[in-house]
Amino acid sequence: MNKQDFEILATEILQQFASGETEIHEIHARLHQTLDQMRAFGMPLPEDLVNLEQELAREFIEDAE
Repeated sequence: MNKQDFEILATEILQQFASGETEIHEIHARLHQTLDQMRAFGMPLPEDLVNLEQELAREFIEDAE
C-alpha cells in the first residue's frame, strides 16, 4: 500500500466513525490495524488518528472495569 491508499482508508474509517454506521469496536480494530500497517511501512502516523485510537482504547478499558 502506498501513502494515498492509507489516506483513503483512514478517511473511510473516520467517516464511518462520524456517521455511526459501524460499531465502535470495529472502528477501533480497523484503525489499530491501519496504524500498525503504516508503522510496518515506516510511514508517519497522522496524529489525529493516533489520538483517536488511544481514546477508543481508553474507553474500552474503562468500560471493562
